[in-house]
Amino acid sequence: MLPSRIDPERSPRRVLEPEERAAELLFGLIMVITFTGSLSVASAGREDVRVMVVGALGCNLAWGVIDAVFYLMGNLADLGRRASTLRALKVPDRIEDVERSLARSLPPLVASVLEPAELSSICRKLAALPEPPPVKLSARDLLGALGVFLLVFSSTFPVVIPFVVVHDVARAMRLSNAVALTMLFLTGSVYGRVVGRSPWIYGVGVTMLGCVLVALTIALGG
Repeated sequence: MLPSRIDPERSPRRVLEPEERAAELLFGLIMVITFTGSLSVASAGREDVRVMVVGALGCNLAWGVIDAVFYLMGNLADLGRRASTLRALKVPDRIEDVERSLARSLPPLVASVLEPAELSSICRKLAALPEPPPVKLSARDLLGALGVFLLVFSSTFPVVIPFVVVHDVARAMRLSNAVALTMLFLTGSVYGRVVGRSPWIYGVGVTMLGCVLVALTIALGG
């Protein structure tokens, strides 16, 4: 049985949706493969491997923090837009503008079945809500930012571990590439399942996309 009312303070979304997790993992994988792919198998020694591993960890540590900050900034901006929309509803001469804005913000399928009277009713009910509290980040937002950081940073370890445990650089490179390609394929498969498409096709597609992006990054000196 569905609840009669939805708590406006509780978001129905997960802290991180599956597609968001897949995107963060893909980003972290591309960054670490850029480091492992730049290693020369023919001439690399243990010191070169150590520098590469430290560089990959440091890079994804930094980008994990940056991505987490961007996540918080995006959430804060979204909360600000919601609060602004609610405040605008309380100004009578702006109701029509807000109705159009609300219609544009709804999913197209939902907006297409709403009659003007129903949209006006929704706006009136929203206008009757109390003044929105000051915009601030919640513990849920901080948890999401932590998840973003961990996804980006932890994606480094499976790809660089072969270089730590296997002393032969050529063999370590083959193992690392196999792990990276497997992770790219699994990430694409998850994304394909989320969007309702073939996990196999999306797995292969994301794997190829990741390889192309890494090649471009290395070629451009990234």
